[in-house]
This record gives sequence, C-alpha cells and structure tokens, in this order.
Amino acid sequence: MKDLNFYYKNEHDIYLIEIRLGNISQIFNSFDPSPFLEKDLDEDAESYIVQSVSEFQLKTPLKLVFYLPKQFHKEAIQILPEAIHNYFDYKKNNAARELRLILRQGRLSLMIGLLFLGVCISVSKLVMLLGDGMFTNILTEGLLILGWVAMWRPLEIFLYDWWPIHRAQQVFEKLSCMKIEIRSF
Repeated sequence: MKDLNFYYKNEHDIYLIEIRLGNISQIFNSFDPSPFLEKDLDEDAESYIVQSVSEFQLKTPLKLVFYLPKQFHKEAIQILPEAIHNYFDYKKNNAARELRLILRQGRLSLMIGLLFLGVCISVSKLVMLLGDGMFTNILTEGLLILGWVAMWRPLEIFLYDWWPIHRAQQVFEKLSCMKIEIRSF
C-alpha cells in the first residue's frame, strides 16, 4: 500500500494535489481555440490530476493547489477555479452519458443473449427428440455451449465494464467541485 503522506502534503487533514506552473496557459490545451473558461486541459495535467484524485478514497478531503509566479496570481484566481470546475463537470457528464450507453447496450445484449440461449435450448431439445447417439449428444451439447457463450458479453458488461466508468464519473464529480487554491511562488 502506497503511503500517501509521502507523496502528498497534508494541511489540516486535507491532502493537497499540487501543480507548479510558469503561466496560466500551461494548464490548458494549447491547440484549443476556446476562451479559458471553456478550454480543454492539457492531457498531461488532466492525467496527473485525475490519477492523483483516484489514489484517494472519494470521501477523502482534497484540495487542488496551483503555484504560479506573482504576476499571474490575480488572473489565475479569476480564471482557473471556474475553468477547472467547468472542464471536469463536462467530463462527468460525458462519463454519465457513456455509462447510460453501456448499460443500454448491456440490456440489449442481455435480451438478444437470452433469446438466442432460448433458441439454442429449444433446438437442443428438438434434436434430442429426433434421435439418440454420439452425433446427437455432440450437437445438443454444442448448442447449449453456444447459447451460454452468447451470454458472455451481457454478463461482462453487467459484471465488469460499467464500474470503471462509474468510478471515473465519481472522480470527475469530485473534481468538478473540489476546492482550488492559487498560491504564488
């Protein structure tokens, strides 16, 4: 288990995720022509922030602290918190949309899988009525296996695929309202 006190400062029971910048534009994607409040974050900065928050339990109090030269301090206070919150609110909404889509896909896959399994079981029973022998046994067992294999994807979605998206949504939710502080260096 990683000792988070070694990697992150703790001030009054709040862990700090710290980022040092030379200027405000470093945190944003330089190819995004949008105004600051609507800009995408730089990929590396986003990755660092999200991975840092993901290391903690969701209930752990965190604060995002940016260190900037004094000349950018006032501008950063006006721009950075709202821009960061807007960006992660957007990411949270995208994750929620992705979660809804994958669960819809899971429901559709489950209906198709159950229907196909029912057809395979029915055909298997019909084959058993028509004959008895090695070929019949192979065919009926093959149909049963084929029917259960069709259930693989829906089970994979409902057992494994949804929860990483849900976790990302929770992390983005936390980041969309996390306390942000600007400090000068």
